[in-house]
Amino acid sequence: MRPTKEGAVLASVLLFLFFFRIPAIRCQEKAADPLLRLDRIFASREFEPQRFGPARWMKDGNSYTMLEDSEIVKGKQDIVLYSALTGKRNVIVGADRLIPSGQSSPLSIEDYHWSADGKLILIFTNSKRVWRQNTRGDFWVLDTAGGKLKKLGPGFEPSTLQFAKFSPDGLRVGFVCKNNIYVEDLASEKITPLTRDGSPTLINGTFDWVYEEEFGLRDGFRWSPDGASIAFWQLDSEGVNDFSLINNTDSFYPTIFSYKYPQPGTRNSACRIGVVASSGGEVSWIKVPGDSRDNYIPRMDWMPGSREIVFQHLNRLQNRIEVMTADAKTGEVRVIFTDQDEAWVELMEELRWFDKGQRFAWLTERDGWNHVYSVSKNGKIQLLTPGEFDVLGIEAVDEKRDWLYYVSSPDNPTQRYLYRIRLDDRGRPERMSPADQPGTHSYDLSPTCEWAFHTYSTFDTPPTISLVRLPEHRQVRVLADNRPLVEKVNSLKRGPAEFFRVDIGDGVVLDGWCLKPPHFDPQKKYPLVFYVYGEPAGQTVLDKWGGSTYLWHLMLAQQGYIVASVDNRGTPAPRGRAWRKCIYRQIGILASADQAAATRSILQNWTYLDASRIGIWGWSGGGQMTLNAMFRHPDLYRTGMAIAFVADQRLYDTIYQERYMGLPADNPDGYKNGSPITFAHQLKGNLLIVHGTGDDNVHYQNFERLVNELIANNKWFSMMVYPNRSHGIHEGKNTSLHLYETLTHYLHQNLPPGPKKESEN
Repeated sequence: MRPTKEGAVLASVLLFLFFFRIPAIRCQEKAADPLLRLDRIFASREFEPQRFGPARWMKDGNSYTMLEDSEIVKGKQDIVLYSALTGKRNVIVGADRLIPSGQSSPLSIEDYHWSADGKLILIFTNSKRVWRQNTRGDFWVLDTAGGKLKKLGPGFEPSTLQFAKFSPDGLRVGFVCKNNIYVEDLASEKITPLTRDGSPTLINGTFDWVYEEEFGLRDGFRWSPDGASIAFWQLDSEGVNDFSLINNTDSFYPTIFSYKYPQPGTRNSACRIGVVASSGGEVSWIKVPGDSRDNYIPRMDWMPGSREIVFQHLNRLQNRIEVMTADAKTGEVRVIFTDQDEAWVELMEELRWFDKGQRFAWLTERDGWNHVYSVSKNGKIQLLTPGEFDVLGIEAVDEKRDWLYYVSSPDNPTQRYLYRIRLDDRGRPERMSPADQPGTHSYDLSPTCEWAFHTYSTFDTPPTISLVRLPEHRQVRVLADNRPLVEKVNSLKRGPAEFFRVDIGDGVVLDGWCLKPPHFDPQKKYPLVFYVYGEPAGQTVLDKWGGSTYLWHLMLAQQGYIVASVDNRGTPAPRGRAWRKCIYRQIGILASADQAAATRSILQNWTYLDASRIGIWGWSGGGQMTLNAMFRHPDLYRTGMAIAFVADQRLYDTIYQERYMGLPADNPDGYKNGSPITFAHQLKGNLLIVHGTGDDNVHYQNFERLVNELIANNKWFSMMVYPNRSHGIHEGKNTSLHLYETLTHYLHQNLPPGPKKESEN
């Protein structure tokens, strides 16, 4: 039967409602769903936070620039200038001005830098990854007045230039290519090589793997203030052992990638500092004392005036650091300050000079707390932040108004606040962060210290970013309120996060947090899953938004798990030097004992826990902690999941492992007893181990050696391998979702969720 016209119209309407309206309703229901799922967390953008920046303060301290989506060229970005005071917006470099000659599409801006006079801008694009970050690429120079756009180093291969930056007068640009340093004159386009000996093992102007990983060093050259010279690092990695990674998936035959990776006790790269005229010529070498392979130079820069260089000189054991100055012409050096510790010392990320360049600020634990001292050029030191509390970082030195700004949390190790104190040692510290905002505050202060980008979050509340006026901390405008995300998170079924302290005896009290199921019943018994890290590189117990990790833990709580985390001694909490450094030469030993003691205390005091369902999981150092917990305390933990872990501390790198453990020859028992593989034969519970075969940081070698040890001892375990994934195990389609589905499934199978009644136990 042929349908009538009216029937056809009705059918069309019904079809429209079916295909369009009903899915819309379903989307609304999904958006309001109070229960989390893995696909919502790891496969959608549902919980993606609102972004701000990165913003760059201009030198005047009263304005800043941002990259924003272009309204003229879809998919590209403009550089936009904002007034801090008024919020007035001005597009100063539109995407339509970044179209190279002969091309139809603008450059994609990945980074940018201004010349000192603001007339030229350097655009970084077409980048390639080098270890952690994309530091190789192409650079273009735009004349903002005339509009001329030209490519830097036109004769070089695409995506091979690194760290390009203007000379102080803006007439030239220095850059690194294939381990050599070059300077290009922008008017004549003449390129002058400053070094010619660069090779895969002789590195000029950048760094080897271990310097980048552990000291955060990538850009390895500095213009002198007058532009006449360039100082640079040179590393000689000849003789450093190679490590090889095998790629079995990108071609029919495996390919092998090898790089220099020094393991504890083995040969390091030699490091030295050279100075060369920016017009070219012979290199003068700074006369750095000591064996260049058994000392480090983790920081270096020019002093005002272009006559001297200042650098930090660190011995191999990393328990003594010297601040040295060197005559740029003669290379002669002198020590102006020495800091040392029986365990290890921390380097200063940046020397902040004040008093017209006569003094700098330095953080040290010499009185048992991490404090700021002023250090003069003749070595005289003065304590600026007295008291029994730790300074976590220096934010700014406002020499004009005589203020030091720093981050601290004297009363709660899980939180962070901005303080200031007089540079002349008068008065008491003033807290800048609002008293009614407990949690974590971070800041990016303007050059004048009158403005700051302020980010505030708590454990279960996403961050709010605002522009504040200092010193009154007056909010001028909200830059990213994340309101949709906050509302989304607030709509989830959840109970309040609980911070607690657990006494493990001998006067030691540890900080922790826990998430309980939304319909928690203290009369029932619940499984407990610990999230651990426990190494000196980071804390897990922070009153700070945790993103997808928090959401996954909340999902587990919704499913019937209690999820908790405890910071053992040795983590970088602001609880004094003794707290942080008591683990020296016993990484993995004291920390895992603290974790086990905390678990026993919690089981004793939290009567609603099922002692037969205790789990633990962690990544990297947390993976190592998980293994140590499972192997050393097999009757305590029933299920463990260890990701990207160190199984044997002798397999990690020199700078990190020797800092905390000393040399293997001097501490063989520490290395042996701190390594999980030593105790693998004691495994009793359920163990899942996960690793990426392309992990250049914690090598897959750790995984395979542990597998062999478990097999040798006839221990059953589960394993998941991710081909060619790095330490973060995130490369490739669907990887993160698959990983967390694997973890969740393993928990469900081996540590069933949900409460049990008292009668069921």
